[in-house]
Amino acid sequence: MRIPRTEKLFPVVPTLLTLGNAVCGFLSITLATRIDPLSTDYGPVFTAAYPIFLAMLFDVLDGHVARWTKQTSEFGAQLDSLCDVISFGVAPAFLMLKFRPVDHPRLLLGIAILYLLCTVMRLARFNVETGEEDSHEWFVGLPSPAAAGTLASFAIAVPDLARLTDPSMPEFTQWIANGLLTAMTVGLPAIMFVLACLMVSKIRYPHVVNLLVRGRHNFQHLLQLVFAIVIAAAVRELAIPVLFGYYALGSPLRATRTKIAVVLPRHSTRP
Repeated sequence: MRIPRTEKLFPVVPTLLTLGNAVCGFLSITLATRIDPLSTDYGPVFTAAYPIFLAMLFDVLDGHVARWTKQTSEFGAQLDSLCDVISFGVAPAFLMLKFRPVDHPRLLLGIAILYLLCTVMRLARFNVETGEEDSHEWFVGLPSPAAAGTLASFAIAVPDLARLTDPSMPEFTQWIANGLLTAMTVGLPAIMFVLACLMVSKIRYPHVVNLLVRGRHNFQHLLQLVFAIVIAAAVRELAIPVLFGYYALGSPLRATRTKIAVVLPRHSTRP
C-alpha cells in the first residue's frame, strides 16, 4: 500500500512580495546597461537606481505581511535572502560600475566584487544568527538594504545636482553643484568599500522603525536626527543621500566615539 506524501504548502502573498523584490533588482540591472559613464545625461542613472528603492519596499512588506498573517517559514527566510542578493548585492554593484567613469577599471571591479561578497556574507550571517523569536530591534552590521539604498541615493541625487550646473543658475550654485558631482563620482568607490566593510562588521544598527517611532533616545541623539532632517530639507537635492548616510555612518561614529572615551581615561591615569 502506497502511503501518500504530505505536500508542502507555501504562503502566497508573502512569497509574491519577496519575488517582487527580485524582479525590481533584475529591472535595475537591465536599466543600468543603458548607462553611458561618459555621458552627461544622468536620466538613465536615476531610472536604474529607482527600482532598488522599490525592492526595499517589497523587502519590508513581505516580512510584515508574513508576520501579520502568521505565515513565516524557513522557505520564506531563504527566499528573501536569495532575492536580497540580487536587489541589494548585484544591482547596486553593477549600477556603480556603469555609473562611474572608466578610469581604474580593475580597482572599481575589485571593490564591486568585494561589495557583492560582503552582501552575501551579511545575509548568510543574518540567517544563521537570527531566529523566529528575534525582536529585530537591532541588526549586527549594516543591513544590506540600507547599504544598497545609500549607493542608490547618490544616483538618485545626480540628475537634480546636474540641473543646478545649468548656466542660468547663479555662479555660486553652479560651483557648489559641480563640486558635489565631482566628489560623488570620484568618491563612490571609497563609499562602496566602506559600506561593504560595515555590512560584515559587528557594529549594532537600530531598526529604522525603532529609530524613528519606538523607544526613547537621549537629547544628543535627537539633536543629530533633527540636524540631518534640517540639512535634507534645506538641500533637497541631497535629502536622500544625507538621510541614508546618517543611518549608515551614525552607528560606527558613535561606536568609535565611545571607544575613544573609554581608552582616553585609561591613558590619562597612567603616571
